[in-house]
Amino acid sequence: MVHLFLVFVLGVVLGCRAGAADIFEANRGLGRGINLGNALEAPAEGDWGIKLEDSYFVAIQKAGFQHVRLPVRWSTHAAETTPYTIDPQFFSRVDWALDQALKRGLKVVLNVHHYEALYADPAAHQERFLALWRQIGAHYAERPDTIFFEALNEPHDQLDAERWNDLIPRALQVIRERNPQRPVVIGPANWNAVSALPRLKLPADDRRIIATFHYYEPFAFTHQGAEWVKDAPKLGTRWTGTAAETAALRQSFERAAEWAKRENRPLYVGEFGSYSKADLESRLQWTSAVRAEAENLGMSWAYWEFGAGFGAYDRSLKAWREPLLRALVPQ
Repeated sequence: MVHLFLVFVLGVVLGCRAGAADIFEANRGLGRGINLGNALEAPAEGDWGIKLEDSYFVAIQKAGFQHVRLPVRWSTHAAETTPYTIDPQFFSRVDWALDQALKRGLKVVLNVHHYEALYADPAAHQERFLALWRQIGAHYAERPDTIFFEALNEPHDQLDAERWNDLIPRALQVIRERNPQRPVVIGPANWNAVSALPRLKLPADDRRIIATFHYYEPFAFTHQGAEWVKDAPKLGTRWTGTAAETAALRQSFERAAEWAKRENRPLYVGEFGSYSKADLESRLQWTSAVRAEAENLGMSWAYWEFGAGFGAYDRSLKAWREPLLRALVPQ
Protein backbone atom coordinates (compact mmCIF):
# COMPACT_ATOMS: atom_id res chain seq x y z
CA MET A 1 0.00 0.00 0.00
CA VAL A 2 2.81 2.39 0.87
CA HIS A 3 4.47 1.61 -2.45
CA LEU A 4 1.24 2.31 -4.35
CA PHE A 5 0.75 5.55 -2.45
CA LEU A 6 4.26 6.71 -3.33
CA VAL A 7 3.67 5.86 -6.98
CA PHE A 8 0.46 7.87 -6.88
CA VAL A 9 2.16 10.89 -5.28
CA LEU A 10 5.04 10.70 -7.74
CA GLY A 11 2.55 10.59 -10.62
CA VAL A 12 0.76 13.67 -9.33
CA VAL A 13 4.02 15.56 -8.90
CA LEU A 14 5.30 14.59 -12.33
CA GLY A 15 1.93 15.43 -13.85
CA CYS A 16 2.02 18.89 -12.28
CA ARG A 17 5.54 19.42 -13.53
CA ALA A 18 4.58 18.27 -17.01
CA GLY A 19 1.57 20.58 -17.01
CA ALA A 20 3.73 23.48 -15.88
CA ALA A 21 6.29 22.72 -18.58
CA ASP A 22 3.54 22.54 -21.20
CA ILE A 23 2.10 25.93 -20.25
CA PHE A 24 5.52 27.58 -20.43
CA GLU A 25 5.89 26.13 -23.92
CA ALA A 26 2.40 27.35 -24.83
CA ASN A 27 3.32 30.84 -23.64
CA ARG A 28 6.52 30.81 -25.69
CA GLY A 29 4.37 29.88 -28.67
CA LEU A 30 2.32 33.04 -28.25
CA GLY A 31 5.46 35.05 -28.87
CA ARG A 32 4.76 38.46 -30.38
CA GLY A 33 1.18 39.61 -30.78
CA ILE A 34 -1.07 42.57 -31.39
CA ASN A 35 -4.47 43.56 -30.02
CA LEU A 36 -7.38 43.93 -32.42
CA GLY A 37 -8.71 46.72 -30.25
CA ASN A 38 -11.67 49.09 -30.62
CA ALA A 39 -13.68 46.60 -32.71
CA LEU A 40 -15.47 43.76 -30.93
CA GLU A 41 -15.05 45.36 -27.52
CA ALA A 42 -16.92 48.50 -28.57
CA PRO A 43 -20.59 48.56 -27.49
CA ALA A 44 -21.30 47.44 -31.07
CA GLU A 45 -18.69 46.72 -33.71
CA GLY A 46 -18.07 49.91 -35.65
CA ASP A 47 -19.12 52.28 -32.84
CA TRP A 48 -15.46 53.18 -32.30
CA GLY A 49 -14.58 53.43 -35.96
CA ILE A 50 -13.26 49.93 -36.63
CA LYS A 51 -14.82 46.86 -38.19
CA LEU A 52 -12.58 43.85 -38.58
CA GLU A 53 -11.55 42.85 -42.10
CA ASP A 54 -9.89 39.68 -43.34
CA SER A 55 -7.04 41.79 -44.76
CA TYR A 56 -6.05 42.77 -41.20
CA PHE A 57 -5.27 39.18 -40.32
CA VAL A 58 -3.26 38.78 -43.51
CA ALA A 59 -1.23 41.90 -42.68
CA ILE A 60 -0.61 40.76 -39.11
CA GLN A 61 0.64 37.35 -40.20
CA LYS A 62 2.86 38.75 -42.94
CA ALA A 63 4.37 41.30 -40.54
CA GLY A 64 5.75 38.50 -38.38
CA PHE A 65 3.36 38.38 -35.42
CA GLN A 66 2.48 35.00 -33.91
CA HIS A 67 -0.88 35.82 -32.34
CA VAL A 68 -3.70 38.28 -31.96
CA ARG A 69 -5.44 39.25 -28.76
CA LEU A 70 -9.16 39.60 -29.43
CA PRO A 71 -10.97 41.85 -26.93
CA VAL A 72 -14.72 41.09 -26.91
CA ARG A 73 -17.54 42.85 -25.06
CA TRP A 74 -19.82 39.85 -24.60
CA SER A 75 -21.90 41.59 -21.95
CA THR A 76 -23.72 43.84 -24.43
CA HIS A 77 -24.64 40.87 -26.62
CA ALA A 78 -26.25 38.65 -23.99
CA ALA A 79 -29.63 38.56 -22.29
CA GLU A 80 -29.99 40.32 -18.94
CA THR A 81 -31.96 37.46 -17.40
CA THR A 82 -31.11 33.80 -16.84
CA PRO A 83 -29.80 31.84 -18.72
CA TYR A 84 -28.13 35.02 -20.08
CA THR A 85 -28.07 33.71 -23.65
CA ILE A 86 -25.42 35.18 -25.94
CA ASP A 87 -26.75 36.43 -29.29
CA PRO A 88 -26.04 33.68 -31.88
CA GLN A 89 -25.27 36.29 -34.55
CA PHE A 90 -22.60 37.80 -32.32
CA PHE A 91 -21.15 34.35 -31.67
CA SER A 92 -20.96 33.91 -35.44
CA ARG A 93 -19.05 37.16 -35.80
CA VAL A 94 -16.50 36.09 -33.18
CA ASP A 95 -16.30 32.70 -34.91
CA TRP A 96 -15.43 34.50 -38.15
CA ALA A 97 -12.61 36.43 -36.46
CA LEU A 98 -11.18 33.25 -34.95
CA ASP A 99 -11.35 31.51 -38.32
CA GLN A 100 -9.47 34.37 -39.99
CA ALA A 101 -6.69 34.10 -37.43
CA LEU A 102 -6.39 30.33 -37.33
CA LYS A 103 -6.31 29.79 -41.08
CA ARG A 104 -3.31 32.12 -41.19
CA GLY A 105 -1.49 30.29 -38.44
CA LEU A 106 -2.13 32.93 -35.79
CA LYS A 107 -2.91 31.92 -32.23
CA VAL A 108 -5.66 33.86 -30.44
CA VAL A 109 -6.16 35.18 -26.92
CA LEU A 110 -9.95 35.53 -26.59
CA ASN A 111 -11.19 37.49 -23.61
CA VAL A 112 -14.12 39.06 -21.80
CA HIS A 113 -13.57 42.81 -22.15
CA HIS A 114 -15.35 45.89 -20.75
CA TYR A 115 -17.88 44.14 -18.53
CA GLU A 116 -18.54 47.48 -16.84
CA ALA A 117 -21.47 46.33 -14.74
CA LEU A 118 -19.41 43.51 -13.24
CA TYR A 119 -16.70 45.95 -12.23
CA ALA A 120 -19.27 48.24 -10.60
CA ASP A 121 -21.32 45.55 -8.83
CA PRO A 122 -19.58 42.16 -8.71
CA ALA A 123 -22.17 40.51 -6.47
CA ALA A 124 -25.03 41.35 -8.82
CA HIS A 125 -23.23 40.23 -11.98
CA GLN A 126 -20.97 37.34 -11.08
CA GLU A 127 -23.56 34.68 -11.99
CA ARG A 128 -24.10 36.32 -15.38
CA PHE A 129 -20.33 36.51 -15.87
CA LEU A 130 -20.04 32.78 -15.12
CA ALA A 131 -22.94 32.04 -17.46
CA LEU A 132 -21.15 33.89 -20.25
CA TRP A 133 -18.07 31.75 -19.72
CA ARG A 134 -20.15 28.56 -19.58
CA GLN A 135 -21.50 29.41 -23.04
CA ILE A 136 -18.14 30.53 -24.44
CA GLY A 137 -16.46 27.44 -23.06
CA ALA A 138 -19.06 25.11 -24.56
CA HIS A 139 -19.11 26.93 -27.90
CA TYR A 140 -15.35 26.64 -28.39
CA ALA A 141 -14.72 23.35 -26.60
CA GLU A 142 -13.84 21.55 -29.83
CA ARG A 143 -11.59 24.32 -31.13
CA PRO A 144 -7.81 23.80 -30.98
CA ASP A 145 -5.83 24.86 -27.93
CA THR A 146 -4.19 27.57 -30.04
CA ILE A 147 -7.21 29.59 -28.90
CA PHE A 148 -6.38 30.75 -25.39
CA PHE A 149 -9.09 32.06 -23.06
CA GLU A 150 -8.53 35.19 -20.96
CA ALA A 151 -10.89 35.29 -17.99
CA LEU A 152 -11.42 39.05 -17.70
CA ASN A 153 -9.71 42.20 -18.90
CA GLU A 154 -8.53 44.65 -16.24
CA PRO A 155 -10.67 44.00 -13.13
CA HIS A 156 -11.08 47.27 -11.24
CA ASP A 157 -13.52 49.51 -9.34
CA GLN A 158 -15.54 47.33 -6.91
CA LEU A 159 -14.02 44.18 -8.37
CA ASP A 160 -10.97 44.61 -6.16
CA ALA A 161 -8.23 42.09 -5.44
CA GLU A 162 -10.17 40.24 -2.73
CA ARG A 163 -13.36 39.91 -4.77
CA TRP A 164 -11.48 39.03 -7.96
CA ASN A 165 -9.36 36.39 -6.22
CA ASP A 166 -12.58 34.85 -4.87
CA LEU A 167 -14.16 34.82 -8.35
CA ILE A 168 -11.16 33.32 -10.19
CA PRO A 169 -11.63 29.70 -8.98
CA ARG A 170 -15.32 29.83 -9.86
CA ALA A 171 -14.56 31.12 -13.35
CA LEU A 172 -11.92 28.45 -13.86
CA GLN A 173 -14.28 25.73 -12.68
CA VAL A 174 -16.80 26.80 -15.32
CA ILE A 175 -14.16 27.03 -18.06
CA ARG A 176 -12.67 23.66 -17.15
CA GLU A 177 -16.03 21.90 -17.48
CA ARG A 178 -15.46 21.72 -21.23
CA ASN A 179 -11.88 22.95 -21.62
CA PRO A 180 -9.73 21.04 -19.13
CA GLN A 181 -6.43 21.62 -20.94
CA ARG A 182 -6.96 24.96 -22.67
CA PRO A 183 -4.50 27.70 -21.62
CA VAL A 184 -6.25 30.38 -19.58
CA VAL A 185 -4.82 33.87 -19.10
CA ILE A 186 -5.52 35.65 -15.79
CA GLY A 187 -4.27 38.98 -14.50
CA PRO A 188 -4.59 40.89 -11.23
CA ALA A 189 -7.14 43.46 -10.15
CA ASN A 190 -6.34 47.18 -10.31
CA TRP A 191 -6.46 47.24 -14.13
CA ASN A 192 -4.00 44.33 -14.54
CA ALA A 193 -1.27 46.65 -13.25
CA VAL A 194 2.18 45.12 -12.94
CA SER A 195 2.38 46.41 -9.37
CA ALA A 196 -0.74 44.39 -8.50
CA LEU A 197 0.73 40.99 -9.42
CA PRO A 198 1.78 40.13 -5.83
CA ARG A 199 -1.89 40.29 -4.78
CA LEU A 200 -3.03 37.87 -7.49
CA LYS A 201 -4.00 34.47 -6.08
CA LEU A 202 -4.21 31.63 -8.59
CA PRO A 203 -5.38 28.08 -7.79
CA ALA A 204 -2.24 26.04 -7.12
CA ASP A 205 -3.67 22.89 -8.68
CA ASP A 206 -4.35 24.46 -12.08
CA ARG A 207 -1.07 24.55 -14.03
CA ARG A 208 -2.63 25.57 -17.35
CA ILE A 209 -2.69 29.26 -16.40
CA ILE A 210 -0.65 32.11 -17.88
CA ALA A 211 -0.43 35.19 -15.66
CA THR A 212 -0.72 38.55 -17.37
CA PHE A 213 -0.17 42.23 -16.69
CA HIS A 214 -0.53 45.44 -18.67
CA TYR A 215 2.14 48.09 -18.92
CA TYR A 216 1.49 51.78 -19.60
CA GLU A 217 4.17 53.41 -17.50
CA PRO A 218 4.89 56.24 -17.23
CA PHE A 219 1.20 57.08 -17.67
CA ALA A 220 2.01 60.74 -18.23
CA PHE A 221 3.84 59.67 -21.37
CA THR A 222 1.67 56.83 -22.71
CA HIS A 223 -1.69 58.59 -22.23
CA GLN A 224 -0.87 62.23 -22.89
CA GLY A 225 -3.77 63.93 -24.60
CA ALA A 226 -6.04 60.87 -24.36
CA GLU A 227 -9.59 62.15 -24.83
CA TRP A 228 -11.23 59.33 -22.85
CA VAL A 229 -9.09 59.87 -19.73
CA LYS A 230 -10.42 62.31 -17.15
CA ASP A 231 -7.78 64.98 -16.47
CA ALA A 232 -5.57 63.37 -19.10
CA PRO A 233 -1.84 64.15 -18.93
CA LYS A 234 -0.85 67.19 -20.94
CA LEU A 235 1.08 66.93 -24.18
CA GLY A 236 4.82 67.24 -24.32
CA THR A 237 6.13 64.39 -22.13
CA ARG A 238 9.01 62.61 -23.83
CA TRP A 239 10.65 59.23 -23.22
CA THR A 240 14.24 59.14 -24.37
CA GLY A 241 15.63 56.07 -22.63
CA THR A 242 17.59 57.88 -19.95
CA ALA A 243 19.28 55.83 -17.26
CA ALA A 244 16.46 56.64 -14.83
CA GLU A 245 13.71 55.81 -17.35
CA THR A 246 15.34 52.54 -18.35
CA ALA A 247 15.94 51.58 -14.72
CA ALA A 248 12.27 52.15 -13.84
CA LEU A 249 11.15 49.97 -16.74
CA ARG A 250 13.62 47.23 -15.92
CA GLN A 251 12.73 47.25 -12.23
CA SER A 252 9.02 46.78 -12.97
CA PHE A 253 9.65 43.88 -15.31
CA GLU A 254 12.22 42.21 -13.11
CA ARG A 255 9.87 42.34 -10.14
CA ALA A 256 7.17 40.74 -12.28
CA ALA A 257 9.63 38.06 -13.37
CA GLU A 258 10.63 37.38 -9.77
CA TRP A 259 6.97 36.95 -8.80
CA ALA A 260 6.43 34.60 -11.75
CA LYS A 261 9.46 32.52 -10.78
CA ARG A 262 8.20 32.17 -7.20
CA GLU A 263 4.76 31.18 -8.43
CA ASN A 264 6.09 29.00 -11.27
CA ARG A 265 3.85 30.78 -13.78
CA PRO A 266 4.64 32.06 -17.28
CA LEU A 267 4.00 35.76 -17.96
CA TYR A 268 2.20 37.51 -20.79
CA VAL A 269 2.26 41.29 -21.28
CA GLY A 270 -1.26 41.50 -22.66
CA GLU A 271 -1.18 45.22 -23.38
CA PHE A 272 1.42 47.94 -23.77
CA GLY A 273 1.41 50.98 -26.01
CA SER A 274 1.58 54.74 -26.24
CA TYR A 275 -1.05 57.10 -27.63
CA SER A 276 -0.36 58.70 -31.00
CA LYS A 277 -0.29 62.24 -29.57
CA ALA A 278 3.14 61.55 -28.04
CA ASP A 279 6.08 62.38 -30.28
CA LEU A 280 7.02 59.57 -32.62
CA GLU A 281 10.67 59.23 -31.62
CA SER A 282 9.73 58.81 -27.97
CA ARG A 283 7.07 56.26 -28.90
CA LEU A 284 9.62 54.27 -30.90
CA GLN A 285 12.18 54.24 -28.11
CA TRP A 286 9.65 53.32 -25.42
CA THR A 287 7.99 50.61 -27.51
CA SER A 288 11.31 49.04 -28.46
CA ALA A 289 12.51 49.13 -24.85
CA VAL A 290 9.36 47.50 -23.45
CA ARG A 291 9.33 44.83 -26.15
CA ALA A 292 13.01 44.02 -25.58
CA GLU A 293 12.63 43.86 -21.80
CA ALA A 294 9.69 41.47 -22.08
CA GLU A 295 11.53 39.22 -24.49
CA ASN A 296 14.74 39.26 -22.45
CA LEU A 297 12.75 37.90 -19.51
CA GLY A 298 10.92 35.25 -21.52
CA MET A 299 7.52 36.98 -21.58
CA SER A 300 5.13 36.81 -24.50
CA TRP A 301 3.39 40.07 -25.38
CA ALA A 302 0.66 41.83 -27.38
CA TYR A 303 0.94 45.47 -28.43
CA TRP A 304 -2.04 47.78 -27.89
CA GLU A 305 -3.14 48.07 -30.61
CA PHE A 306 -3.58 47.41 -34.36
CA GLY A 307 -5.27 50.34 -36.08
CA ALA A 308 -6.77 52.99 -33.79
CA GLY A 309 -5.26 55.70 -31.59
CA PHE A 310 -2.25 53.62 -30.53
CA GLY A 311 -2.15 51.78 -33.84
CA ALA A 312 0.87 50.36 -35.58
CA TYR A 313 -1.18 50.01 -38.77
CA ASP A 314 -2.61 52.87 -40.86
CA ARG A 315 -6.00 51.62 -42.00
CA SER A 316 -6.53 54.51 -44.42
CA LEU A 317 -3.30 53.69 -46.26
CA LYS A 318 -3.63 49.94 -45.71
CA ALA A 319 -0.02 49.88 -44.59
CA TRP A 320 2.03 49.49 -41.44
CA ARG A 321 3.61 52.48 -39.80
CA GLU A 322 7.01 51.02 -40.53
CA PRO A 323 9.07 52.64 -37.75
CA LEU A 324 6.58 51.50 -35.11
CA LEU A 325 6.31 48.05 -36.66
CA ARG A 326 10.10 47.68 -36.59
CA ALA A 327 10.16 48.66 -32.92
CA LEU A 328 7.90 45.66 -32.38
CA VAL A 329 9.20 43.19 -34.96
CA PRO A 330 12.80 44.08 -35.81
CA GLN A 331 13.96 42.85 -39.20
